[in-house]
Amino acid sequence: MPFVDEARIFIKAGDGGKGCRSFYRDKFGRYPKPDGGDGGEGQDIVFLTDSNVYTLLDFQFRQHFLGEKGGNGGSNSKKGKDQPDCVIKVPIGTTIKDLNTNCILRDLNRAGQRLIAAKGGMGGKGNIHRDEPTPPQPGEEKTLLLELKLIADCGIVGFPNAGKSSLINAITSSKSKVADYPFTTKEPRLGVIKSDEYSIVIADLPGLIEGAHEGKGLGLKFLKHAKRTKVLIHLLDMAGVDGRNPIDDFKELNQELKFFSQDLSAKPQIIVANKMDLPQAQINLRVFLSKIKKKVFVISAKNKEGLTVLVDALKKKICKENSLIK
Repeated sequence: MPFVDEARIFIKAGDGGKGCRSFYRDKFGRYPKPDGGDGGEGQDIVFLTDSNVYTLLDFQFRQHFLGEKGGNGGSNSKKGKDQPDCVIKVPIGTTIKDLNTNCILRDLNRAGQRLIAAKGGMGGKGNIHRDEPTPPQPGEEKTLLLELKLIADCGIVGFPNAGKSSLINAITSSKSKVADYPFTTKEPRLGVIKSDEYSIVIADLPGLIEGAHEGKGLGLKFLKHAKRTKVLIHLLDMAGVDGRNPIDDFKELNQELKFFSQDLSAKPQIIVANKMDLPQAQINLRVFLSKIKKKVFVISAKNKEGLTVLVDALKKKICKENSLIK
C-alpha cells in the first residue's frame, strides 16, 4: 500500500433544515394556532484518529466531503431530524490546517481524538414560537490540508546506503526493501521492538542528501517525520562503500538537522557505526573516534552483530526521555 502523508480536501457541513409554517384549527378555537416545528441541525464534519489507519491514501481518491442537510420541521410541532456526525478517520499524527486562514486547527497525536472541523447549520425556527419561521443557517465549509507526521519513539537517520533498512529489519518485525542503490526506502516505515517489559516503535526514514532542508532529494519528506521522534539513531556507513567519508557524513547530517529545526538537532542521538564486517570499516572507525569524541556503537546489521547492546542502549535512552516528558 503506497504511503501518502499529505492531502488537500474540501469539506462542507450540512445546512440546517427549514422551519415549518403551519396552523392548527379545531372547531372550538376562534383563531388557528401556529404549530410549525423547527428544522433539524445539519451534519457536522468530524475527524477521528484511528490506530488501524496508517496513511492518507484514501484522500487521493476522495477530496470532497459534504454533510447531509437537517430534516425540515413539520406540522403538529414536529421537529426536523438532527443529522448524526459525518466521521472521517485519519491516522494518529495527522495535523489539520485550514488553508483559508492558514491556521492549524488541531494536531491529532493520540488514538481516539476528535475534531469538529466544520459545524453543521442550525435549523430554522418554526412558527410554533408564535413568530414567522426563520431561515436555516448554512453549514461551515473549509479547504483543509491534512499532513501526517509519523509518531515513533526512535527515527533512524543517515545518508543513502548507510544500512537503515537492514538495521530496522534486523531489530524489528518490519520488512523494508534492501538494495545497494540510493533511496531504496522511498517512504517512511515503522517497526516495533517488542519484549515482555517494553515496546519501542522505530521509523525507517528515507535517506538524506546535502541540501535536504531545502527540499533536495527526499529531504523535507524525511525531516518532518523525524520531528516527532524522541531519539535519533544516527547511522553511519563506516566502511565508506560508496566512497563517502564517515566524518563528513556525520557533520553534514547534523548540519541538515540544524538548518531544518533547532528542536530536531537537539534531540538525543545514538551514533551507530554500521558495516563493521568490512575491513575498511575498522580503519575508518579509528580515524572517526580520533576526530569525533563521542560514544559510538559498532554493529553489522547484515550479520546481526552488536545489536543487543544497541537495543539495550536505545531502551535506556527512550525510558529516560519518557521520564523527562512526564
